[in-house]
Amino acid sequence: MRSFLGRDILSLKDFERSEFFRVFEIAEDLEPIARNRQNTDLLQGKTLVTAFYQPSTRTRLAHEAAMIRLGGQVTGFSDAKMTRAGDFYQESIKDTVKMLEFYGDVIVMRHFQQGAPAEAAKWASIPIINGGDGWGEHPTQILTDLYTVYQEKGRIDGLKWLAVGDMRMRTMHSLAYGLTQFDCPITFVSPEGQRLSDEMKADLRNYSLDFNEVEHVEQAIADADVILVEPVVQPDYTKSRDERTGEVDLTPSNYKITRELLENKAKSDAILLHSLPRMDEIPPDVDITRWSRYWQEAFNGVVMRMALLALVLGATE
Repeated sequence: MRSFLGRDILSLKDFERSEFFRVFEIAEDLEPIARNRQNTDLLQGKTLVTAFYQPSTRTRLAHEAAMIRLGGQVTGFSDAKMTRAGDFYQESIKDTVKMLEFYGDVIVMRHFQQGAPAEAAKWASIPIINGGDGWGEHPTQILTDLYTVYQEKGRIDGLKWLAVGDMRMRTMHSLAYGLTQFDCPITFVSPEGQRLSDEMKADLRNYSLDFNEVEHVEQAIADADVILVEPVVQPDYTKSRDERTGEVDLTPSNYKITRELLENKAKSDAILLHSLPRMDEIPPDVDITRWSRYWQEAFNGVVMRMALLALVLGATE
């Protein structure tokens, strides 16, 4: 297994099977720190730089909270419009990251341009963590989701997954690549125009992922052990900011996970994940059911980022 020290976290394509379990192991070791709302000195003297060219609640704050829990410091920006990258100069990724590497020890970047974190990694002398790149990938979120399932089920192999939503999303891409390292068949449910591209499907077949596609969630939910949902009512992830200007369409029933559907169709021990934010694809009355795990998922997001930061900065091996 390769060392994580100094390593970029850009894509789950880069992860070998054993590396998932190593990250899970470190997350389990560090989890009591977050659970008990304590801080430690594991990364004392280290600084995380956040470079967020797109809005974020969970990803940015989870990384920041993780760094603080480990005794490190945080600096950075959460709106590119307040930097020279987002004003008249339109400073390049190279020029920006060459500056940021002097301000800290690791950079987490979210960008509307697919491949931007990988471009940053070409120029930076410190690790780059991909916090979501356009329609590309979101590896730390899916590591969080896989860890949540592993904690809940004690395994990942042998579980059947159902992914519902917009398959252009970066979370869905990272999920598909992540599951190639496990014995996990997955069914994708998405509207026309939001399905896996032919190029993506060909890539997944090259990775030997066992997957199929159906048109309605009711066609697959009965067999699912894990249900992962994302909105089908989406902003444009190729924009730095895509603000709502009026009312939006509601989620069609084909892609909605209601309490009635869960009670009548789902396995009693299935778990329901959502990286959030949500529209109306999971109504609030599902929150208190035995299926929902998205609040635990959010907590695990801090734990997972703690594990990744500890690994790439060499606090643990």
